[in-house]
Amino acid sequence: MSILIKNIKIVDVNKSIQGDVYIEDNKIANVGEIKNSKHDVVIEGKNKALIPGLINMHTHAAMVLFRSYADDMPLMEWLNNKIWPLEAKLKPKDIYHGTKLACLEMLKSGTTTFNDMYFEIEAIAKAVEEIGIRACISSAFLDFFDAERLKERLRRVEKDLKRLRGFKNIIPAIGPHAPYTVSIDGLKASIELANKYDALIHFHLAETEAEIKEFKDKHGKGVVEVLDEIGFLNARLTAAHSVWLSEEEIKLMAKRSVSVVHCPTSNMKLCVGNALNFSAMKKHGLNVCLGTDSAASNNNLDMFEEMKFTALLQKYHYNDPTILNAKEAFEMATVNGAKALGIKAGLIEPDYLADLVIIDLRKPYLMPGHDLISDMVYSVKGDCVDTVIVNGKIVMENGRVKGEEKIMEDARKVAMDLISR
Repeated sequence: MSILIKNIKIVDVNKSIQGDVYIEDNKIANVGEIKNSKHDVVIEGKNKALIPGLINMHTHAAMVLFRSYADDMPLMEWLNNKIWPLEAKLKPKDIYHGTKLACLEMLKSGTTTFNDMYFEIEAIAKAVEEIGIRACISSAFLDFFDAERLKERLRRVEKDLKRLRGFKNIIPAIGPHAPYTVSIDGLKASIELANKYDALIHFHLAETEAEIKEFKDKHGKGVVEVLDEIGFLNARLTAAHSVWLSEEEIKLMAKRSVSVVHCPTSNMKLCVGNALNFSAMKKHGLNVCLGTDSAASNNNLDMFEEMKFTALLQKYHYNDPTILNAKEAFEMATVNGAKALGIKAGLIEPDYLADLVIIDLRKPYLMPGHDLISDMVYSVKGDCVDTVIVNGKIVMENGRVKGEEKIMEDARKVAMDLISR
C-alpha cells in the first residue's frame, strides 16, 4: 500500500517544514516536494501537522480496567490492598478487552507504539494485532524470593518469548517486576533468557526511597551496584521510574547503555517523593524516555499530557524555567523511545517506519502557531489527533477507529463483572 500526504506541516525534533510525505509499504519513502508518484491513498494536509507517532515506554495496558477504582492512596497500600487482590481475579479475556481499550485510547491520542508489562501475553498480543498498533510486550513475573515459584515463572516466561515471535508488530521482552518482588536469581535468569531469545528487559527501578533503603539493608549494597555486578545493566534494559538515583548511579547506567522511563503523572499522583534528575541524566548521556504508567495510576494514557507534565514538573521542582525544554520533552516521547526499543522510528525521514500521526491544527488553543514543537508539548490535547498510521497502514481516520464503540462497551462490561467477582 502507498500513501501520499500532501502539503502538510512536517514536524519532528530536527525540523518544522511544509511539504509532502510519501509512504510505501511500511516505510517512509520520500519527504519534500513529491511529484508524479503512484499512490493508493492521498491525504490532504492543509491546516494539519504530521508528527512521528508517540512512543509510550512504560504502561500496563490492561489496567485501564482499574481506572478510578483505587485513587488517592499511597503506593504500597494501593498495590497490596487494591490492585494485587483485583489482579488475582483477572482472566485472559479480561486482559484482552482491557488491552484493546488501552490500545484504542492510545491510538486516539497519538501513540503508535507502547512498551507493556503484564500477564497473559497471548491475550495482549491478540488485542494489539487486531487493532493494528505496535507494541513491545513483556512477559511479567514476580517470584517474591521463592525458589520454587521462580522455576514455575521462568518456564512460563520462556514459553511466552517463543509465542511472541508469532505475532506481527510485536517486540518480545521479559518483565521482572522490581527489586522488591524479584530475587537476584530471578534477575540473573532474566538476563540469560533475554540473551538466549534476543529479547528486551522491562523493569521497575528506584521508584520509591523505601525500596532503595530496603534493598541496601538486605544486601549491604545499593541496588544499581548489585544490578551491575550481575550484568543486569545493559542496552536491553529499560528501567521505569528511576527517580531515586544518585549521579554516580546515573553515570554508570549511561555507561552501560541502559534506558530509563520517566512517568511524571503517576509519580506525582502516588507521591513517590522525588523528581527525575534530568540534568544529571542529560549531562551523562543517559537515554531518557517517557511513559504514562497504567491508567490505574495516571488516570489516562495521553502522551501529549505526559510531555507537558514532564517539562512542568522539572521546572517547578528545580525552580528553573529553562530546564527540560519542549524539544527535549518531544524527543523523549519519540526518538528516545525508538532507540530504547531498537526500532527505526521517531523521525520523519526516508527509510524510517511509517508510524505517523496527523494533528488537526484548527483548534483555538493551537492558534497562532508560532512554534509547533512548543505547541505539541504545551498546547495539544489528545483530541487533536485526526489520523494515525502504523506500519504504513491507516488505523485511525477522521478521529475514529473502526469498531471503537464495541471496544469500549466490551471493556466496560468486563470491568464491572471483575469488580463483582
